[in-house]
Amino acid sequence: MTGNRTFTMIKPDAVENGHIGAILEKITAAGFKIVAMKYTQLSKRDAEAFYAVHNERPFFGELVAFMTRGPIVSAILEKDNAVDDFRALIGATNPAEAAEGTIRKLFATSIGENAVHGSDSDENAAIEGAFHFAGREVY
Repeated sequence: MTGNRTFTMIKPDAVENGHIGAILEKITAAGFKIVAMKYTQLSKRDAEAFYAVHNERPFFGELVAFMTRGPIVSAILEKDNAVDDFRALIGATNPAEAAEGTIRKLFATSIGENAVHGSDSDENAAIEGAFHFAGREVY
């Protein structure tokens, strides 16, 4: 059974490039309801914990440095079939391979600086949302 919530982050590159409003517009225009959102900056410790699944990968240090270099916008989104629909909306990790009109095609500059994160499963959406938001922050 698919869930109705997913987690996203607008990453430092998209924040730095002034794309917060345009990305949020694409998200809401696609029928997602924002049930939690905050503008924050990850500490090194938080970034290492959030991306712990990648800690043995050669790009881990670069990923942590990138995700802590500036503010992010984190959000929990609600819609039927949220995870799959959001993954389709953001497009492929590599913006050169992303479909036209997707968030990454429009706003990402590279595989490493790909504008947004989107949960890859209902289970991870719940884990990632709980990492960033206390229950009282979700509406």
